[in-house]
Amino acid sequence: MKIVAQIREPIENEMELFEEKFRGSMSSKVALFNRITYYIVNRKGKQMRPMFVFLTAKLLNKGQVSERTYTGASIIELIHTASLVHDDVVDDSNKRRGFFSINALWKNKIAVLVGDYLFSKGLLVALEKGDYDLLQIISNSVKEMSEGELLQIEKARRLDITEEVYYDIIKQKTATLIAACCSMGAASVKPDSEEVAVFRKFGQLCGMAFQIKDDLFDYGSERIGKPTGIDIKEQKMTLPLIYALNNSSKDKKRWLINSIKNHNKDKKRVKEVIAYVKEKGGLDYAVVKMLQFKDEALSLLNNYEDSEYKRALILMVNYVVDRKK
Repeated sequence: MKIVAQIREPIENEMELFEEKFRGSMSSKVALFNRITYYIVNRKGKQMRPMFVFLTAKLLNKGQVSERTYTGASIIELIHTASLVHDDVVDDSNKRRGFFSINALWKNKIAVLVGDYLFSKGLLVALEKGDYDLLQIISNSVKEMSEGELLQIEKARRLDITEEVYYDIIKQKTATLIAACCSMGAASVKPDSEEVAVFRKFGQLCGMAFQIKDDLFDYGSERIGKPTGIDIKEQKMTLPLIYALNNSSKDKKRWLINSIKNHNKDKKRVKEVIAYVKEKGGLDYAVVKMLQFKDEALSLLNNYEDSEYKRALILMVNYVVDRKK
């Protein structure tokens, strides 16, 4: 957590005020909603996404943010929270950040409605302030997130995924929201400037590196801990697995596909798949690609003068690939 505290330090005041505004933006006239949103707020994560919004804005605007920056951060956090609530329903997951998920405590129907409510609140925050450019940014992201998830499901059925298609999936599924954070931070202080596109690209590259890091967690290592094989059990085609498939003989390819399609609940078989992917250099290849995305993201910051906000963003990008969970 020490690194996260360092990243947060230059925006500490803004984050505290944001948290206050964010709590207010979730309020409802329905007592049940308020009880559930109170539970959500008190179990918040590291809030990396709002931090991206504030750091980008302060980097581009001589250390100053605007009211629109707070609006952007609230929109992002509302939409991100909504997507997590819905994800837990889709994945039938009972835990989130070590606590019971909303669907575990209040069942699926209520969890879906809470997710819908948070999505609509996110869009209304932008509409109420007349920040239509911010609304456009987040609406595109929500569309892409849905498309990315559906593309992944479609490809998992046939396991015919190429590395190129994999990048398309993670660009839409994961990277689009981090891209929205950074472009929203830029748009909040420099609307209609080229920085909006530059920081969208920056966020997208960070998001790609972030997702590949998540892929690596599934295979474990000394630094990461025990392999989980969850992605294999869910028939998700991750970069290490795609690399192993592309570099296998026909027989091994058939064995891999058969293992993932028909034996993904067999713990022994999943362990064999993990061992094979490691042996074929799948993890090493994924690490190389992850670091390429990280370096490309950092290179975009070279054009901006040194500041505590730039240093915090550099720390953030490095944290994305160095984190332990």
